[in-house]
Amino acid sequence: MTKDKGDYFEDKACEYLVSTGYLLVERNFFAKKLGEIDIIASKNGVHHFVEVKSGENFEAVYNITPSKLGKLKRSVEYYLQTKKLDVAYCIDAIIFAGEELEFLENITL
Repeated sequence: MTKDKGDYFEDKACEYLVSTGYLLVERNFFAKKLGEIDIIASKNGVHHFVEVKSGENFEAVYNITPSKLGKLKRSVEYYLQTKKLDVAYCIDAIIFAGEELEFLENITL
């Protein structure tokens, strides 16, 4: 995914999250040697770490591999440690098939 395309879908994902009651905390948090967290949002006292993927169909979800999830989890732990936060959290994904969006909450390894 190109940077412009990625930014476009991340913008759309942020719009969706805000429209459904989430507060945006941060975007594109980079964790050294681990990777990037696309969106960090909060709702009802829970931090949501959101991975955004897009494709022609919802099969883009398969780009979130166990290895990618492991890196994302380590990035989340790094973020919480860096920000000195002790909060409830989950890892979510927003998948785009064209302009259609699917929100997957609390994806696990």
